[in-house]
Amino acid sequence: MTISLEAPHELPAVPAVALPELTRVAGVGTAVSGEPVTQPELLDLLDIADPRIRSVFLNSAIHRRHLSLPEPDEHGRRASEPQGDLLDKHKRLAVEMGARALEACLKDAGATLADLRHLCCVTSTGFLTPGLSALIIRELGIDPHCSRSDIVGMGCNAGLNALNLVAGWSAAHPGELAVVLCTEACSAAYALDGTMRTAVVNSLFGDGAAALALVAGAADEPVTEPTRPRVLKFSSFIITDAIEAMRYDWDRDQDRFSFFLDPQIPYVVGAHAEIAVGRLLAGTGLRRSDIDHWLVHSGGKKVIDAVVVNLGLSRHDVRHTISVLRDYGNVSSGSFLFSYERLQEENVARPGEYGVLMTMGPGSTIETALVQW
Repeated sequence: MTISLEAPHELPAVPAVALPELTRVAGVGTAVSGEPVTQPELLDLLDIADPRIRSVFLNSAIHRRHLSLPEPDEHGRRASEPQGDLLDKHKRLAVEMGARALEACLKDAGATLADLRHLCCVTSTGFLTPGLSALIIRELGIDPHCSRSDIVGMGCNAGLNALNLVAGWSAAHPGELAVVLCTEACSAAYALDGTMRTAVVNSLFGDGAAALALVAGAADEPVTEPTRPRVLKFSSFIITDAIEAMRYDWDRDQDRFSFFLDPQIPYVVGAHAEIAVGRLLAGTGLRRSDIDHWLVHSGGKKVIDAVVVNLGLSRHDVRHTISVLRDYGNVSSGSFLFSYERLQEENVARPGEYGVLMTMGPGSTIETALVQW
C-alpha cells in the first residue's frame, strides 16, 4: 500500500454566515411647548362651570399639561380657532418642538445633525404637505440628501408603527443613524364648544415631541452601550369591531376637524391587551412574568388601569406611564418615548433584561414591541 506524503487537498472554505443586523436604541430626547397649566387652572381659563365636565378634568390623574391656548377676546373668553388657524398653529408648534426633541436626542446619542441618515416624522394633530420631515430638515439645516418619511394620521399608536419601519430601514443600512420623531401639537386639535365629547379630549391631551435614535449592527457585535436596548420583535393587533371608537373626523356643526373617544374604549383596549402581548411573546419562550420593564402609552387613567388589571401588572410596573400622564397628559404618539426617557434616567435596566413597549390608538389598534438590554 502506498502512502502519499502529499498534503491533502484543502476543503473549500465555508462562507461565514452573516448574523442578522439588530437595531439598537442610540438616544432619546423630548420637548414640550406652550405654557404648563394645571387642570383647575385650565377650567378657570376656559370658564367651565358644568360640574360634570369639571369632574372629567379633575379626576383625570393629570396634574398639568403644556398647551398653547387661543388668546382671550375683549370679554376674556377663549373661543375655538378656525381650522386654518389651527393648521398654522400645528405647523409652528410641531416644527419648533420637533427640532428641539431631535437635537436633544442626537446629543444623548453622542451624534450631530451631520450624522443623521434617515428622519421619520410622526404626527396626527395636523396635516402638512410638504411633511414635517422636509420642514425640519430645512429648519435645522440637515443635509438635504437625508432619507425621510412621514407617518400622518395613524393616531396615538403611530410611534411604534414608525419604530417598526425605521428598525427595518436601519437593518438594511447598518451603521447609519436613523431617528423616529413624534411631534404632536394637540392644542391644534382642540375645540371649545362646551360639549362632553370635546371635554373628554380637552381634559386629556397635551403638546409634546419625542425622538428616538436607532442604529443597526451585527448580532455578534460587541455592545458598547449596555444601557440601551436592542429591538427584537413587533406585533400589531387591530380590534376591528371597535374601528370607530377613536376617530378624528370632520365636524360639520363646528366646520372643523374634531376628535372623538368612545367612553368604552379603555375597557375595549384592556380586554384585548392580553391577546396583543401574547402574540408578541409567542415563539420567544418568554412569559409575561419574564418582562422586567413595561413602557405603555399614557392613554388616560382608565386605559392604564384596564391594561394593568388585564395583564396582571403592578402600579410600579407602569410607574413611568403614570408619571408621564400626570406631568404632561396624553402627548399622543410620543407618550411611550417620554416613558422610555424616564426609565433611562433611572438607570435600573440591566443587560439581559426584557421590556415591552405598548401603544394604543384609532383602529382600534394595539401595537407592541419586544426589546432587550
